[in-house]
Amino acid sequence: MDEWCAAYPGRFIPMALPAIWDAELCEAEVRRVAAKGCHSLTFTENPAVLGYPSFHHEYWNPLWRALSDTDTVMSVHIGSSGRLAIPAVDSPPDVMITLQPMNLVSAAADLLWSRPVKDFPDLKIALSEGGTGWIPYFLERVDRTFEMHSTWTLQDFGGKLPSEVFREHFLTCFITDSLGVKLRRDIGIDNIAWEGDYPHSDSLWPDAPEQLHNVLESCSVSDSDARKMTHENAMRWYSFDPFAHIPREQATVGALWKAAEGHDVSIRSRSRQLTEPVDKLEAFRARARAATAAAQ
Repeated sequence: MDEWCAAYPGRFIPMALPAIWDAELCEAEVRRVAAKGCHSLTFTENPAVLGYPSFHHEYWNPLWRALSDTDTVMSVHIGSSGRLAIPAVDSPPDVMITLQPMNLVSAAADLLWSRPVKDFPDLKIALSEGGTGWIPYFLERVDRTFEMHSTWTLQDFGGKLPSEVFREHFLTCFITDSLGVKLRRDIGIDNIAWEGDYPHSDSLWPDAPEQLHNVLESCSVSDSDARKMTHENAMRWYSFDPFAHIPREQATVGALWKAAEGHDVSIRSRSRQLTEPVDKLEAFRARARAATAAAQ
């Protein structure tokens, strides 16, 4: 916050690391960093599997209070519990990558049906890197669950549907989720934020704006919806105003490309391994497969 984010205050949204092992220390840290202008806290998607009380336990009340009092978003990232949805130990990595968003489906359900969203109406939760295409079905399912089962599960959302409460508390995001863009109104246009995901391999960098533009155009997204998904929602949720530091005309895609002239934006790996003969690369891959098999 003091050095890296402060060097480019119009570019970086700071996010704090929690003292997860102590709810009161966590509360104090949220309040400390909020006073410095930080309104995002990274947090595990499932504290219970890490040996801490679940989201349903009053242990976390100091944290919920601090987040609500300081308008700080609890940003929950896929895989942050250390447990991923992998059917078998020998499932290929593609299975794990495909199912990663399912961790946040689980976290969203756990948090939506939890007590904090009822007791702390100002609580804000971001489902980081979880995608959006699954959300319309999820909202339909939670409303149906409430309609059919609330008389015996004793759930009470104060006269609201679970889908309405979801839109009050949750921010969702996407990288290349064209289905989610098509269904943006079923999700809630004020609850969607685009993410670049640089430098992960899911990222569209360096031509992310152009690829995003193609998706927005193919889905007939209006300028007003595009503004919300690309920056206005994130600005509102995270109490962040980049234009207080960077004039809007210097923050367009064209202006940023102009500023990047002369810089290397190639995506070719600089790895020595990829510049060696193919037979050496294959030998490396064979060793990697053998090591993986031994680990399993």
